[in-house]
Formats: sequence, structure tokens, C-alpha cells
Amino acid sequence: MTEQDKRQIAVGLRDGLTYAAIGRRLGRPTSTVTREVMRNGGPNRYRAEQTHQTSTRYPRKRRKAAPMPGTGSAEVGGRDPRVVDQVAAQTTDLLSEAGLPHMTARVLAALLTTDSGSLTSAELVRRLHVSPASISKAVGYLEGQVLLRRERDPRGRADRYVVDDDLWYQTVMAGSRVDIRIADACMDGAQRLGATTPAGARLANMAEFLLRVSEDLVRSVEHWRRVYALGSAAESGENQAPPSNSTP
Repeated sequence: MTEQDKRQIAVGLRDGLTYAAIGRRLGRPTSTVTREVMRNGGPNRYRAEQTHQTSTRYPRKRRKAAPMPGTGSAEVGGRDPRVVDQVAAQTTDLLSEAGLPHMTARVLAALLTTDSGSLTSAELVRRLHVSPASISKAVGYLEGQVLLRRERDPRGRADRYVVDDDLWYQTVMAGSRVDIRIADACMDGAQRLGATTPAGARLANMAEFLLRVSEDLVRSVEHWRRVYALGSAAESGENQAPPSNSTP
């Protein structure tokens, strides 16, 4: 990694780019950029000049990056915070590429990489090193997309933000409901414009396509939800001790 590459990474981080976007700018894999940033303090502490001086001054001795301050062991399941940060960073990149705003993707990735699947606003602020306002805005977006829910923390007055195990089921179903509303609107428009006109025929085709895809998607997601629910129940049963055959 050259000094110029490190400067480009620093600029990209300041501009709020994802690791994938920075990698494309440099012509390097996302994993290379991720490792470079995480080895040198993380996205909020990365400094191109400092990392270059360290790498040239100690070419044969790699310093271990200190764990990011504020990331409690309870929040990362007792794991190495650097590993958790790397997984969260990769997840953030993928969620951003899927269309989520970058800050929103960071919040969702933090929740997904926490064993409990839940964090308070204060815990998110401490883990991501951002303002409470940034967390609030991201949480509002995720709630609107049915990607998390809010519940009262039993240990205090703060709310906890929770991602459930059926997160993607809820997301797919919410998206399907939107598609069905769009299909209904298209069909109504086709009838009003005239089904024999080019515009009417186009809207009618869109409506039929969206309805068929939505029906197939709902059947599929319901099927696989049942399959995985049954699998989890079976696994839970296998972990239970077998009943005793002895009689009193």
C-alpha cells in the first residue's frame, strides 16, 4: 500500500465513502482497504501520514492496533473488537451497495453483529463514535423500512433498538405489500387510460408482472420461514436431554 493509496483512503473516509467505493477508486479489493483501515485505528482514527510513518519506520515489526475505545465486551460477545469491526464494516459496505444510506447501514450492521441483536442509542453512539442525532435519524429510517423495532430497556428508561431473527422475512413482506400497491395503481391507471392504448397496455403489463412476482415471492418466503422455524425447533429438541426410562 503506497503513501498515495493511504492518502486516497483517508480522503474517501472523510467523504463518507464505503470501503467498496474506495477500493474501486484505488483499483484494489474491498478486503484490502478494510484490513488497511482496521489495522490502523478504524474509520474514525485512520490517518494516512501516521500509518505511512509507522509502516516505513518499522517495516519488519507490525504493531497490533489497539481495540477501539468504547466498544464494550458485552456488546461484542467477548470477541476481539477488531474482528467485530471488520465484519461490521464488510456488512456495512454490502448494505450500502443494496441502497441503504451509509450511516443507516452502519447502525444496522452494528445490530446484526451483536449477539443480543439489540443496542441502546448510547451504546450505538459509543460503538460508532457518532452523534445521538445521527443515530436517531438512522433508526427512524430503519423503523420506517421495518428493519428494526423499538422496545423499552428493562434496566432503565432508554429504548433498545432490536433486530429480530425474522428480519428479512418482515423486510420481504413489507416490500411485497408495496409492490402490490404499485400493481393496483398501475391497473387502475391502465383502465383509466384505456387498456388498448400503448400507455394503458404498458401499465397493465407492469401490474401483472408485479402481482405474479409478489405472489411467488410471498409463497417462497412463507415456505422457507416454516422450514427454518422447524429446523430451529428440531435443533432445540436435540439439545435437550432425553427423558429417563427409569420408573419409580
